[in-house]
Amino acid sequence: MDPSRIPAEFPAPSFRGAQEQALADIRDAFASGNRVVLVRAPTGSGKSLLARAIMGAAETAGEAAPSEATGAYYTTPQVSQIDDVEADDLLDDLAVIRGKSNYDCVLPGEHDTPVNRAPCARQQGFDCSIRHRCPYFSDRAIASGNRFAAMTLAYFMRTAGSEVFRKRDVVVIDEAHGLAEWAEMYATIEISPERVPVWDDVGVPDVAADAGAEEDPLDRTARFVESLRDVAIRAKDELVGRPELDREEVARRDRLQELISELGWFLEDYRDVESPTTWVVDQSGGEGSPIDIKPLDPARYLRHTVWDRGNRFALLSATILSKEAFCRGVGLDPADVALVDVEHTFPLANRPLYDVTQGSMTYEHRDETVPKIARLIVRLMAEHPDEKGLIHAHSYDIAERITERLGEFGVAARVRRHDRQNRDAELEAWKASSDPEVFVSVKMEEALDLKGDLCRWQVVCKAPYRNTNDSRVARRLEDGQWAWYHRTALRTVIQACGRVVRAPDDYGATYLADDSLLDLFERAEADTPDWFRDQVDAMTTPSLPAFDPEVALAGIDASPSGGAGAGRRRSRRSGGSESGNAGHSSREEGGSVATDGDATADSGTTGDESVKTRSERDAERRRDHPLSDVWGDG
Repeated sequence: MDPSRIPAEFPAPSFRGAQEQALADIRDAFASGNRVVLVRAPTGSGKSLLARAIMGAAETAGEAAPSEATGAYYTTPQVSQIDDVEADDLLDDLAVIRGKSNYDCVLPGEHDTPVNRAPCARQQGFDCSIRHRCPYFSDRAIASGNRFAAMTLAYFMRTAGSEVFRKRDVVVIDEAHGLAEWAEMYATIEISPERVPVWDDVGVPDVAADAGAEEDPLDRTARFVESLRDVAIRAKDELVGRPELDREEVARRDRLQELISELGWFLEDYRDVESPTTWVVDQSGGEGSPIDIKPLDPARYLRHTVWDRGNRFALLSATILSKEAFCRGVGLDPADVALVDVEHTFPLANRPLYDVTQGSMTYEHRDETVPKIARLIVRLMAEHPDEKGLIHAHSYDIAERITERLGEFGVAARVRRHDRQNRDAELEAWKASSDPEVFVSVKMEEALDLKGDLCRWQVVCKAPYRNTNDSRVARRLEDGQWAWYHRTALRTVIQACGRVVRAPDDYGATYLADDSLLDLFERAEADTPDWFRDQVDAMTTPSLPAFDPEVALAGIDASPSGGAGAGRRRSRRSGGSESGNAGHSSREEGGSVATDGDATADSGTTGDESVKTRSERDAERRRDHPLSDVWGDG
């Protein structure tokens, strides 16, 4: 690596914000001999462009000896980030590769067959005459031979040890703050009917009750895993021996191979007395029930899948909050790691936080607090009649409760929501809509670029603490890792706040509805970046309009009663638009955030039309379309 090349490799025609200084600091950090550089860059810093500049410092084939690593990898946990890289003209020298399931076979009669189920995967000794035209193998060949290759972190980890994607000189990991958690997720082994094709061929023990005198549940689990692995190997070998498989059999064979690898990794690590990995086992239903085998801080897993894949590493994120804690979680020596802070250049007035807390959103208080938050959202709709809003509901349970209440209040015509199956489709429909829709979302705090009018306000409904019923979380808290617990929640809040302000001239308001968020800011103060601490310190309590569903629908062609004659209403704002900063709405007199003085507000309309969300109405229109019986064909 030649760090001196980093500034000159910046792909944009000019620098903006603090990019030039950031690249100089990164260059100096690598030049000082650090193997890993953490780049803490706030949202909107142009991390992808910084990443490309760092990659440009990697040795080229003409500079290195044949045995030395050359080139660079770009990887990120987020599929959407890879999509953005592929679409960015400034990054067109990055060759993107995806998993086989993302490509369709081009053989005649196989046009709807993903490559991982194509004849080359189904038939023994199949010689594809047009493999050179296969979209997957073509992209793979290009990426493997290109100076810069880009892929998701999942694909990057799966190709560890590959002869195709070998060690490179430089590896850049974008959105790296959750690297330890992603590694835990990838290394978790789920033994269940859905994930184990030979489930009916094995007897699943109660690993706690059946443990021997000198065993614990983990020991008993390891004994069971040994027998399960043997059964899986026999089943896989039987399928491999067949001359041809159908698609379902190919899926079974591939899953068996994955399972054998997962179980083998666990057994190897379990037997290694020097391994730093701590394993925990979850089995809530006793004998015959699923088992989850989960690693804590899987540093050894990361060593093989990540740290052995490059000479130098740059890890970029807005929310690497503690260098020491991050290094401890991913198996790095802090002495080999430098931290570069990038200045936040967005005006504070453009990214305000507002205290609109309505009570506690812990489980025991949720029944009382959710209706208050739903009422708050109606008032925020009135405050932002012509602007799109995003509701971070934290869980599908909370999302359903809020959506139901908004329907009862008669404002569902402005609301869109998603479930686990239609998440991406509903997100794209919301972004594409010209109406000021309010999107009730789950787990969209990261990797979502809502620049400009795509979204001008958002609500954080709950402090995003990790689930204490998760055995890994419980184990850490038993060990007193409360700083980690608060730090991970703060990280998610900071990520969420960055969704709606994407450039120095952009603006967007973030409303905090859960009392626990204020407590979180106090408990995690030591790990809070200065630029976000400025936002917290500047937080105010706004004066909001009274609860009025009709005013909440002022920006769309709908009425709270679901009537057809409402017409499009003029905005409360002069001229119907807002100039200047967010905050950023004209504050009407009367009606604070705490109480609106409307004694009849709870008696919202419950007519059939008024409780249908945008998502439900769209689904009905598709179902009633004259061509609905062939929708999507061809």
